[in-house]
Amino acid sequence: MASRSIGFLRHPGTIAGVVILGLVALGALSADLLYPGNPWRMAGRPNLPPLSPGFPLGTDMLGRDLAAAVLHGARVSLLIALVSTTCAVIVGTLIGAIAGYFGGVVDDVAMRFTEFFQTIPSFLLTVIVVAIIVPSLGSIIFAIALVSWPAIARLVRAEVLSLSTLDYVKAARIAGLSTPRIILGHVLPNALSPIIVAASLMTATAIMIESGISFLGLGDRSAISWGFLIGTGRTAFRVNWWLSVIPGLAIVLTVLALNLIGDGLNRWLNPRSSTGGVRL
Repeated sequence: MASRSIGFLRHPGTIAGVVILGLVALGALSADLLYPGNPWRMAGRPNLPPLSPGFPLGTDMLGRDLAAAVLHGARVSLLIALVSTTCAVIVGTLIGAIAGYFGGVVDDVAMRFTEFFQTIPSFLLTVIVVAIIVPSLGSIIFAIALVSWPAIARLVRAEVLSLSTLDYVKAARIAGLSTPRIILGHVLPNALSPIIVAASLMTATAIMIESGISFLGLGDRSAISWGFLIGTGRTAFRVNWWLSVIPGLAIVLTVLALNLIGDGLNRWLNPRSSTGGVRL
């Protein structure tokens, strides 16, 4: 196990991704400790630039601490991305496994259903769903999961189609094992590698989608996210550039870290792969 872990961290890009994501996660977890209370309360003079005494990232037009907002926003952005990705992976894996294992009519129906969602641009569908439902953390998570699961479904279907023809799966059928037991106990465990890689990249995509939604003003107004901070700071960009640039850098670094980790996972779990990543 130790040697496998060392193999995962063998590439400098993967190490950088782990370090960056670890720092972001640490900041999100320590937000209440470093900046307890309401992050939107007035904490100092308005329009203080970064590196001002007591305000490392400066303040906004109302004197609110941007560092507090960024750390609390990290928690919201990461929570939405992780939960929506988890939901998408569960739904996509279930549909893809059923389609790939049974084939035939079941496969055709499942894939036509999947293609219906893929014909609509993901971000547009997300905006429509959130606009129809009352904007909240739950509706944003639901909308992002709704547009994310088809990629997982097609990936899992392809893996299951290949694995279902192997001898050990045929032996399990002959032995009389139930279909759920064969899928869950024999097929899906051998398809976990590409699912894990895809999930890491999908988390980065979810962060960008959530940021876009919040930037347009469709986010949860009771929760701070990085996209919301960029949206509120854009009106004063010429004067207080840091209000949009710093949350934007947080998004860029987090997405970059997740992609570096995804590439590292692909090299680690699929050493014969020459693509350097899983394309969703």
